[in-house]
Amino acid sequence: MYKLLLASAFIFSLTVTHAQDSYVKELQLVATDILDSMTDLQKKRVLFQMNDSARVKWNNLPIGLRARVGLNIGAMTEGQRIQLHRLISVSLSSQGYLKSTGVFHMDNLLNMMYDTLKARGEVNDRTYKFLMDLQWTHKNFYLAFFGDPRAGNHWGYKIEGHHISLNFTVLNGKVAVTPFFIGSDPAEYRILDYAGWRILGQEDDLGLKLVNSFTPEMRKRATWDTVVPGDIITAAESGKRLITNWGVKGTEMNAAQRELVARIIREYVFNFEWEKANEEYDKIMRAGLQNVYFGWIGPYTEEKSHYFMLNGPTFLIEMDNRGNHIHTIWREKGNEYGEDLLRKHYLDTKH
Repeated sequence: MYKLLLASAFIFSLTVTHAQDSYVKELQLVATDILDSMTDLQKKRVLFQMNDSARVKWNNLPIGLRARVGLNIGAMTEGQRIQLHRLISVSLSSQGYLKSTGVFHMDNLLNMMYDTLKARGEVNDRTYKFLMDLQWTHKNFYLAFFGDPRAGNHWGYKIEGHHISLNFTVLNGKVAVTPFFIGSDPAEYRILDYAGWRILGQEDDLGLKLVNSFTPEMRKRATWDTVVPGDIITAAESGKRLITNWGVKGTEMNAAQRELVARIIREYVFNFEWEKANEEYDKIMRAGLQNVYFGWIGPYTEEKSHYFMLNGPTFLIEMDNRGNHIHTIWREKGNEYGEDLLRKHYLDTKH
């Protein structure tokens, strides 16, 4: 039996390695197709050195508030836009792809929403002008490559715009996929034909379901504060990190509550491509759900602003829903922007 288990583990290791190799090759193939379709001027806009400081920075503000590096969708041909969607769909699972492209589409709907609210007299001219100056449109989402995927095995890319930041790093056949930020304003679209649409509904619902499964005493220990922060604590420009653990630990939860923790984690991890998602989920499960902390800020109802975090040995999740406006992030501890991959690379390779 012991030999059989060893053999099974060895086969699983080979399968994961092969799957990751296949994943990297597919990413590289699609990235190469995009670059090969570009003019020299487009390549100058989209290609950066691997050590460019923009690679390890992210932001979720609209282009009217923060400039971005790279080539925007509005400057691409229709063929290049198709290839960009292929890159996103190769990088993510179907659910991750639909959430991400839903964020693109929401920017178009924001214009329609505020046009309607202005026509109804619910938004004044001054506010309307400020909002329009933020330049919401799916055309203002940007692609940037760091390093050239056609030239080697060390490169990365960023797809970023209002309410989204996808960051992928490839090194020696391995892929790092965080930070992964996604947001939705409104969290629930409430007017016209799209009334009821929620891009991040599961993330919000599962957190509320978990906190409301707690006893009053557990809720009290889980709750850090009653005042909900204006953004996730580790927001792009906050400079903050969640270093200390707080909240209710997995060891204090019953089996049904730990399963809800697992469901929240799966909702985030399985936004990624299947093999990569399984690798990350397996790492989390080995570290143990009993070692994950769940913390809460604010009331315990959907209608009022609220925040939660899951802080585990290998990952961090934050979800902030303030005034029907969600920001949420997935972080792989120690390996954002491939920092752990780079560390191992420099330890194993003479330079």
